[in-house]
Amino acid sequence: MTDANIVCDKFHFRHDPKWSVRLRPAEEGGVLLCVACVIEIIESEEIASVRKTFALSGVIGMMKSSPGALRELLRQDHRVTLHFIATLLVMLQTVEEPVTLEKTDQVLVQLLLELQNEPSFHLVLDEIHKQLSDQESVKRFLPTFNFLGNLVKTVPNVAHSLVTQYVPLLDNLCSAMLYPDEALKTSVVCVWLQLLGKPGHTAAQSLPCATRDRLCVLLLQTFSNASSAQLIRNCAGLLWQLVQVGEAVSALMNSPGSPIMCDENQDILANNSQTLIQNQEQQPTDRCPLPLLLKKLLLSGDEMLQLISAKCVAAILVHSPSQYGAAFIKADIPGFLFDRLACSSSEMLLWCVYSCLVLLTEDPLFFSQCHSIYGIESLVRSLKEALEMTNLEVPKQGLLLLTEILERQPPSVHLFPSGSAFVAVSEAVVTGVSSPCLLVATQAVYAAGALFRLNHQSRPVQYKEVEGLIKAITDRFSELLLLSPAKWQKTGKLRRSDPSSRTIKSKGFLLQALVCFQAACRLAEECASEPVLMENPFTAPYKHKDGQGPVESLCQCMLRCCDSVWIPTVLKMCECAPSAQILQYFYSILSSLFTLLPSLMPLFATKLASSGFYRLAVEHKGLFCAGNRNPNLNASCCGFLQKLSICLLSLSDPPSHTNHDFEEAEILLQCNLPSMCFHLSYWPSVLSEYEEPRTMQFCLVIMLCLALQQGDRLLPDQTVFSRVAWLLQSVQEQSSCALPCCVLRSALYLLAVTQEKSPSLDGAPLNYISKALSSCQSFSSLCFRHPALLHFICRYPDLAERFGPLVLEMWLTKQPAEQSTADMRERVERTDGHADQRQEQQPDMETMELVTLIEKYPNVILTLLDMVSTREAPLAERVLAVLEVVLHGQRQSITDFCTSLRPALLQALQRINVENMAHGLGQGHTSTVNSLPLVLKLLCVTQASDPPSTPFYCNMEGVHFKLFYHVSSVIGMLKPTNTESLLPALNYLYCSLSLSPEHSTDRAVSMLLSNSGLMDQLQTVISSSCAPPPSPPPACPPLALLCCSHLLLASLITLQCVHSTQVQKSISWSLDAALQRLLLQKKNTDNLLLVSYLRLLQALLDVDLASAVVHLSTGPGLVGPRPLTVEDGALYPLGSTGALCLLTTLSGLLLQKHELLLRASVNCLSSLLGFLKRRSPSSAKYAMRQPWTRFLLHCLLGSGERCLLHPAILRLITVLVQHSSTVVLWEPDLLHVIETVERRGVKELSQETAQALRLLLSQIQSGVSLPTEEQRLRVKKMMEELEQQTENCDPCLSSNIIHIGDVSICLSDFTLKTS
Repeated sequence: MTDANIVCDKFHFRHDPKWSVRLRPAEEGGVLLCVACVIEIIESEEIASVRKTFALSGVIGMMKSSPGALRELLRQDHRVTLHFIATLLVMLQTVEEPVTLEKTDQVLVQLLLELQNEPSFHLVLDEIHKQLSDQESVKRFLPTFNFLGNLVKTVPNVAHSLVTQYVPLLDNLCSAMLYPDEALKTSVVCVWLQLLGKPGHTAAQSLPCATRDRLCVLLLQTFSNASSAQLIRNCAGLLWQLVQVGEAVSALMNSPGSPIMCDENQDILANNSQTLIQNQEQQPTDRCPLPLLLKKLLLSGDEMLQLISAKCVAAILVHSPSQYGAAFIKADIPGFLFDRLACSSSEMLLWCVYSCLVLLTEDPLFFSQCHSIYGIESLVRSLKEALEMTNLEVPKQGLLLLTEILERQPPSVHLFPSGSAFVAVSEAVVTGVSSPCLLVATQAVYAAGALFRLNHQSRPVQYKEVEGLIKAITDRFSELLLLSPAKWQKTGKLRRSDPSSRTIKSKGFLLQALVCFQAACRLAEECASEPVLMENPFTAPYKHKDGQGPVESLCQCMLRCCDSVWIPTVLKMCECAPSAQILQYFYSILSSLFTLLPSLMPLFATKLASSGFYRLAVEHKGLFCAGNRNPNLNASCCGFLQKLSICLLSLSDPPSHTNHDFEEAEILLQCNLPSMCFHLSYWPSVLSEYEEPRTMQFCLVIMLCLALQQGDRLLPDQTVFSRVAWLLQSVQEQSSCALPCCVLRSALYLLAVTQEKSPSLDGAPLNYISKALSSCQSFSSLCFRHPALLHFICRYPDLAERFGPLVLEMWLTKQPAEQSTADMRERVERTDGHADQRQEQQPDMETMELVTLIEKYPNVILTLLDMVSTREAPLAERVLAVLEVVLHGQRQSITDFCTSLRPALLQALQRINVENMAHGLGQGHTSTVNSLPLVLKLLCVTQASDPPSTPFYCNMEGVHFKLFYHVSSVIGMLKPTNTESLLPALNYLYCSLSLSPEHSTDRAVSMLLSNSGLMDQLQTVISSSCAPPPSPPPACPPLALLCCSHLLLASLITLQCVHSTQVQKSISWSLDAALQRLLLQKKNTDNLLLVSYLRLLQALLDVDLASAVVHLSTGPGLVGPRPLTVEDGALYPLGSTGALCLLTTLSGLLLQKHELLLRASVNCLSSLLGFLKRRSPSSAKYAMRQPWTRFLLHCLLGSGERCLLHPAILRLITVLVQHSSTVVLWEPDLLHVIETVERRGVKELSQETAQALRLLLSQIQSGVSLPTEEQRLRVKKMMEELEQQTENCDPCLSSNIIHIGDVSICLSDFTLKTS
């Protein structure tokens, strides 16, 4: 060798230069290589190994630096190439130095890789086979096996040639595995590993069966005895390659367990197949060594070996879990796999272990040997770690394993005996549900559904964890991708063809969530039916609010989630692409909720029906269940519709009165719903065909009614009306089957509610409907609370005559379901007890519906009036309230209403008089007697509703006078204690007199004054109120009755004086007691009673305290001792002291803010001053000079603009100016009034205020001396402005009647006096 050139000087001179090559010039460091020299160097035994190594290194360097150069040299002579290869192969057997062997191996592999021709490969394989065949021992074949392994690894074509053309060589390789040297075994196994490890496993599948089976047996034996780490690794790798081939798996699992070994001198070429077969036949089948080997790998500390072991187990089980699973389970492989879960964090290892265990769970032996109980804790712990990994396939596979265990675990053996264990697995599942990967979340939901089985619940049951799972699943719904119908049409085909699309994943999650929710419903039902599962206060893990039980709390949680999230989500999905499978679980869940929470189902059912669930379920049945398709969905829909309908029927108004009616409806639905698999568009034809089963038609009618009651019109109104009318007619014509009560009621509801847009019935249809309604034994069971029923019955005279009173009575007596009896009673009492607020209160809906009905059908009012006098008190009171609203509200047609009412009221009064003449009113408690107060109240309402222009107020003739007569007659026959009737009767008489013009009241006044019974009643009431305070009478009359008596008596006094009517019986009244009450007890006396006292005093003062109607008694406190003084005599029976007392009392009352009291006080003061002026002018002047006059005037003038410009205050100032020119001064009193008016503006004054101011200014002009001409012109100008404003105004207040409590007040009696 010279320098770095690869030439041998000893041989090179005789070599042809064509075998030499210099890749670069020598000046640039190019190396000269002679192939012939290299061959001779490696062949020569005289040359040292170091030089051989150097030569081989040079060859390697040239092939690396100049690929293809050596190949070009060798192409010159093919024989040289083969010789070179053969020489190198010989070196593998003869050379002992490791470095030289390594270089030889490298040159051979690289050379064959460059040559890439079949002759070279065959030469190598043939030579190796020859060497193995010629040698008795393989002890020196380690380098050859290493080379063969590297060759197979580097040159792909060699593997195929070996398997297809060199089977004997492969048999030799198998035999080599029997040699005890582990290094040699390692090399041989590596050859097999490289050979079978090619992509696609084509080599392993192409192996002859005998060779493959022998390899499997020898591999297991080698593996069993392996001690070196590298051999173990190679054996494990080779095993992984073999188990991926089904035939090899069979050979491995059936392989014998005892080893077959040979010593160093044993002939490896001997055919050992017979020995292997005999050995295999002698081994029991359940002693397969492979599971034990794999278990040994699992116990090793090498994670890679653990991974291979798990992969091998999974690969074997994939081929046939039922065939091979038992062997692994008996070898306790599941326990070791669970142990790996507890101590490993490798994603790949976890996934493989999960996969193995999933396959093992298919064998019942897995659970019978309690592997699930042993490993569940490790599984849950590893799941929590896996859910934090980036590779989402790992937690998905772990959740799949958990699901399989939960589903296959025998019910008799509990996995979670303690609450903490159940909490741990629940937390893991919740974490999985919250995973960002929807596929992982779907698998977690699958596991949650299996976890909800009763046999997996701990004791006590962890309801809080179940709720948490339901809420976690519910929270994921917001992330689901459910397209709108428009978008679905555009992208639906594409997404349906792509299983990985977000929409498909969302749909899969939704389906699994529904399955899970159904499992939760089933769990709640089972827990509710088992008292032992109910938590007690000592062991409950958490407490519930409002005293709810844990099961009820869970059910309410599910209902809330379903109502707020699940139902909208499923409905949105149904809009895009409805799924029969999803809908099946959906309707099943809705049915379960009706069982879980019966107390909340009325509201839930109402919401479902009003949201269109009848239409939804019917359309889904028609879409998916026609032609006996999807029987499970059909059953779910039928169950839901039946429970929904039964719940709504129980809410009907009224509900089914008998269990028979209810059961009949339930049977109709149960028998006919399964066969109703058609769309809504087909319903009209079903309802109108004779051939269709009647029961199905009845079922449709019930469903139409229930849906319509909740606002869901399944069919157009006209269609429903015509089809239902036809159905009733056809049933009556055939008379083959009676209409069930529930069906007839539903039909009546449909006819009533859909009548508005439908033509009127006449002739035969109406007769058949009347006949059908009459066929029911109890018409009240057909009635329901809906205005449409009122209008339907009253629309047709025949129906109104027969059923009208019953319907009206039902409407008035039955209150809405949401309004309690106590609330209704309170409302009625408030209406009766505070009648002064009636005009401010809005009538209720029931009343306004009747008002509308009366407007449309006026004859209804006669039926109502008959109910007033013939029905019991509560109902009659209700009717009276309705009629009162009608009369108060119908101003446009009030005359017609009153005209219709009065004859009927007159008949009622006449009937009462006739029926009770012999018995005496006020005795007994018959219905007619009880109706008297109501008839009288209705008369008062009619009177208050009459417009002032009616003939009743012009001339009291005809029916008006007859009513007046009968009312007065009734009063005469009433007992004093019957205040319930006395009060409205006195109110009516008083208002009749006050509202009528004076010229038309002569007969009425004469009739009343000649009625001794009436006068006795008034005497009794007034006398009982005049007793001294220390000893009140035992039966003091009600305040309202006393007020009304005062007002009526005042009217009688006034009108008797006008008409000079003869009085047959006078009434005694203590003037002394009345003044004492006004002076000393006014603070403790009701304002209305004070008003009535003042009104009576005013009337008496206007006739100078001398009336034939009232006999006044006085006392020493008023007129002083006898003989009377001149003043007392002139003012008798009031006296000077009484006059001053009355003036003092009125001055105090004038400072009150009560409207009627203020007006009554001013009028009474005006009458008093007029009385004094007529009887004793000096007393009048003396009274006006009292200090109270200036004090009162000062207080009123300083009370502000609003008080000063009140009509009553202006009238008071006018009276004071009129009776004394010195009491009221121009300045500052009158000037202050003028300035206040100027600031306000004349146009801003009310009509009554303007009238009162005009009277004041007139009095000023006539009786007050104005200081300057300017002030006179100022008053004159204001007077002219007032005359323009008031020339067309009525100075009196409206003649309407107001109600204060139970007293009717005629406003005309409290118009301010103008003279």
